Amino acid sequence: MGLPKIKQDATEARLSALDLPGGEGWTRAAREDALSRLQAAGLPHKRDEYWRYTDPRSLVEAEPPMAEALPEGDEGPIFGAHERLRIVFNDGQFDADASDDLSLEGIEIERLSQAAGADLHWARDLYGTLETRGQTPVARPLATLNTAFAQDGILIRVTGRPSKPVSLIYNHISDSSDVFLHHCVKVESGAELTLLENGAAAARLNTVLEVEIADTGKFHHVRAQGRDHARRAATAIFTRLGRESVFKSFTLTVNGALTRNECVIELTGDDAVAHVAGACVGDGDFHHDDTVFITHDAQNCESRQVFKKVLRNGATGVFRGKILVKKDAQKTDGYQISQSLLLDGDSQFLAKPELEIYADDVACSHGSTSGAIDEDALFYLRSRGVPEPLAQDLLVLSFLAEALAEIDDETIAEDLIARLEGWLARRRG
Repeated sequence: MGLPKIKQDATEARLSALDLPGGEGWTRAAREDALSRLQAAGLPHKRDEYWRYTDPRSLVEAEPPMAEALPEGDEGPIFGAHERLRIVFNDGQFDADASDDLSLEGIEIERLSQAAGADLHWARDLYGTLETRGQTPVARPLATLNTAFAQDGILIRVTGRPSKPVSLIYNHISDSSDVFLHHCVKVESGAELTLLENGAAAARLNTVLEVEIADTGKFHHVRAQGRDHARRAATAIFTRLGRESVFKSFTLTVNGALTRNECVIELTGDDAVAHVAGACVGDGDFHHDDTVFITHDAQNCESRQVFKKVLRNGATGVFRGKILVKKDAQKTDGYQISQSLLLDGDSQFLAKPELEIYADDVACSHGSTSGAIDEDALFYLRSRGVPEPLAQDLLVLSFLAEALAEIDDETIAEDLIARLEGWLARRRG
């Protein structure tokens, strides 16, 4: 059966505005396969089940909506106080002058655009592979679009324990920039990496991060999305974990007209651990969507999903999270919590937590709540001389604390808390 006309027309219009990157290197087969899959499935539409709470039109139309690139504030760059290897992109274009040398012990770093011309490369078996696996049982066509058309990104092979994090910095300069970036990370057995991401990136951004973690490997990921209010972003993380491996990812989002963050995780080795968490604060025409799918396909594995959203002035938050436990994934420990704090009667939180369990020796739980500021707690603070706006901000930070606690590095967590405090203070002012 062919695509519905409305999806076919939207897909054809989007593809007509794009050119498949040239060359006959190792990415060619993956790109052509992705293009074929996309033409068969079509781009997402509001009537699709996994987009029923989020309208994808501005993410799929041929021309990106305009988004003003705002100047940096007085706070300085986020993560700026941390020693890190900086890799800078301006509207998706690599900035060699602003980036550090891509050499670091225990790690190999290359750009996708440069490595793609080679006949053989370690990333050949990774680029597009986890994205393709992540299309079942739910189609994720924006990630497929990225695999086909991303012209650049970073390829990281981790063989040891680098002395500092790798930091991807995305600068937004043009009001009409439309950016695709595709990153691949391969963590070898016993190796460990921390990856930082921050920046507004573009008027419209589409990123894919594929992470393969071998036995006993560890991968830590912290991302900050913010600043430019009119920006739109669709991001996808696909990861597969081996035996006794660890994956931890945290995202902080402030501002943005539309953000859709997807995370697809496969635990395929016994005793693996996967944590994915996020915190967002939104104001006005702010729409933020977290969509997570975790598959337990090995024994004695642990997963956690912790998401907190603070919304006001008509902002919208969305959470869809699923834990799938396969038949032989005994002794699974799966935890999922999604909560929103609504600071007025105009905002809304839409949630659909799911469990699908086929094993009989598991401990899985999920919960989702939505509510207003605790009036008793607010009264307590005010009775001790704390002004009401400041008291409200303190309660907001307390509400977000469980999600922020998922960050292992305390100094990075403190940096993000300070950013949140600044955002709340500016809104209070």
